[in-house]
Amino acid sequence: MPQSTSLFTDLESNVVGTTAVVIYSPSGKTRKRFPEGVVEVFGSEADARAHAEPDKHCHAALASGPSRSSEGFRLFYLVRWLDA
Repeated sequence: MPQSTSLFTDLESNVVGTTAVVIYSPSGKTRKRFPEGVVEVFGSEADARAHAEPDKHCHAALASGPSRSSEGFRLFYLVRWLDA
């Protein structure tokens, strides 16, 4: 029986971690998952906050990922926004 994948058991990576990111989200802060193309990873929450530009729809957040979705996309899952 094939092993199923989820956010915490991604077969393509050793660990799906939670990290500080800046997410480009022109539609606002209502979504919970984002494709990797709109996510920039940073080393710390402070770095993510420093690079956030809310007036340009770039918001600091904590996110888990990337993880492969059932559709084959690599996604980040929102944990929480840092620039609430």
